Amino acid sequence: MNHLSQQNAPIYEALEQFRRMRVVPFDVPGHKRGKGNPELVQLLGEQCVGIDVNSMKPLDNLCHPVSVIQQAEQLAAQAFGSAHAFLMVGGTTSSVQTMILSCCKRGDKIILPRNVHRSVINALILCGAQPVYVNPEVDTMLGIPLGMQLSQVEQAILENPDAVAVLVNNPTYYGICSDLRGIVALAHQHKMLVLADEAHGTHLYFGEGLPISAMAAGADLAAVSMHKSGGSLTQSSLLLTGPQVNAGYVRQVINLTQTTSGSYLLLASLDISRRNLALRGKEEFARVMELAQYARDEINAIGGYYAYSKELINGGSIYDFDVTKLSIHTLEIGLAGIEVYDLLRDQYDIQIEFGDIGNILAYISIGDRKRDIERLISALAEIRRCYRKERTGMLSQEYVTPKVVATPQQAFYAEKEALPLVQTQGRICSEFVMCYPPGIPILSPGEEVTREVLEYIRYAKKKGCTLTGTEDAQLNYLNVLKTEKAGV
Repeated sequence: MNHLSQQNAPIYEALEQFRRMRVVPFDVPGHKRGKGNPELVQLLGEQCVGIDVNSMKPLDNLCHPVSVIQQAEQLAAQAFGSAHAFLMVGGTTSSVQTMILSCCKRGDKIILPRNVHRSVINALILCGAQPVYVNPEVDTMLGIPLGMQLSQVEQAILENPDAVAVLVNNPTYYGICSDLRGIVALAHQHKMLVLADEAHGTHLYFGEGLPISAMAAGADLAAVSMHKSGGSLTQSSLLLTGPQVNAGYVRQVINLTQTTSGSYLLLASLDISRRNLALRGKEEFARVMELAQYARDEINAIGGYYAYSKELINGGSIYDFDVTKLSIHTLEIGLAGIEVYDLLRDQYDIQIEFGDIGNILAYISIGDRKRDIERLISALAEIRRCYRKERTGMLSQEYVTPKVVATPQQAFYAEKEALPLVQTQGRICSEFVMCYPPGIPILSPGEEVTREVLEYIRYAKKKGCTLTGTEDAQLNYLNVLKTEKAGV
């Protein structure tokens, strides 16, 4: 490691050296550098399929790295300010689940906001931990869930002193940040670990004038989605750990579920992207912030839309705001976020990140240019002019407070039956219902199906949201527990 610097990309360099060796492959993958699949070569190119290789001594092994992958992890840890960094090829879903599986076992309590990604609750199903939800406040105008207030976290800790960890979104999809440093201090005072879902926070480690990153705040583990704002290939991620975490044990947990055939395309993309951010991240994210602010100013000048930012900060449930997030409220033009999302794609060939009941998110990152931003602004102005309607009768609330009756694991594995959606009120759900993206469950296993939830689901279907998570792809039926009782 002494001879390496952030200028290096050890995995990429090893792959380039391997390419020059012209090794004859009698191992997997079976396409043999593309020779067995010419259509694949035509799609991806010889250079790409030529480095789609298997683990071997010169290229190290993701399950037990001792050379170039280990070096890449050390450089990533140095760049992100963590004690250790793991290269993850199962997406940030895998990173989030590893965090929870490393800290929780069956029956353990974990304190977390309910507006978490489905990967968090999936991990609870796998390990049997019990969620203690800190239900977020909801902004009454925007309809979005906010962060965890420090007083709420303290109350949850005092009421559940046996909890083992606290999980925080940093930031949320919409850009909302909790008082992470305060939560870390509070949790550590009570001997609890702090886990940060930083799927949308890679840039926090390199930009100036942005909310604090998890590692800088003293969190114990952080799942960082490099492929979102960091520029690596889709499905590549990092898992960061602090000095008090046993990295060897975390590796064992990773190896319970992560592939033994890690993609070198993904690994190399993480390596190269880390180098890019370490060398140029500060100026790149300054430009991203400038683009996002320009877009906000121009969109707010259109009228009807509200592209929100730091003015929301209240010192509690909105402790800070990530200004790279171009989150836009659409209801004042009489259109749901999902309707604007569909119009942008179908009529203007613009694909944004997501649209929900009342908001859209245009994800601004290191790959965006001002001319792209201007095209988005123009399209939004035209949508307002051509499609604006009266707001009457529109649902505004994005978050419905759940009634938790059973743990996710109990409900998911319990005996269940499929009922018509209209007949499920008062029953206990045994599967997920969510709009994807953003992938935050409307219903999770173990939660009661309420009238408010059913109203939200019907409205989301009507507006064109993509509802996922259920066995019935059309969501005409919902799986519920066969018994009314929680003791399953």
